[in-house]
Amino acid sequence: MFPKLDQIAIYLRPGSTDLRKGINGLIALIEDQMELWALSGSLFLFCNSQRKLLKALYWDTTGFCLWQKRLESTYRFPWPKRVHEVHQIQHEQLQMLLSGIDFWGAHEPLQYTSVM
Repeated sequence: MFPKLDQIAIYLRPGSTDLRKGINGLIALIEDQMELWALSGSLFLFCNSQRKLLKALYWDTTGFCLWQKRLESTYRFPWPKRVHEVHQIQHEQLQMLLSGIDFWGAHEPLQYTSVM
């Protein structure tokens, strides 16, 4: 029932998603808007407009699993805003995301030719 995160693809839908949707509504988003196959065994992530609620959908070969995490207080999930792109992330990035670490906002490595 729990996927081995280091062995599966993890996709997220940037922008906000209406998380009143259940399994069937999220499957429609995966297949129609993200243009991916919901039965692939991949993990799919969605976030609401306030970035306080995250849902994860996964097919485990016998049925769909739907998990939800709600943040309390003033915490927000770091989440990309470009709605028309599908992002694939690694399991380490998922752990950072769930911990609130914004790896999208990290600056790119600086390149110097000299220190003076």
